[in-house]
Amino acid sequence: MPIKESAVKELRKNKKRVLINTRVLSTIDRLTRQARRSIAGKNADAGTILKEMQKVVDKAVTRGIVKKNTAARIKSRLARRLVTVKK
Repeated sequence: MPIKESAVKELRKNKKRVLINTRVLSTIDRLTRQARRSIAGKNADAGTILKEMQKVVDKAVTRGIVKKNTAARIKSRLARRLVTVKK
């Protein structure tokens, strides 16, 4: 257990950050799964789900939750799947 007040405060801040980051990452995972399902099922709304997922991933990058290259890889893979299914 931390002794100094600043260490206690930092611990509180870290707990809040972990909650927020976990929530954002689980949202990205959920949207990725939805996009994969809709692409596999050839649904018409696959493009809108993909756009929404890309928006969330980009926000996570700007907030420093996800690295830039990781986000690019995630978005690229799903976009490529969508294009190959449409052909």
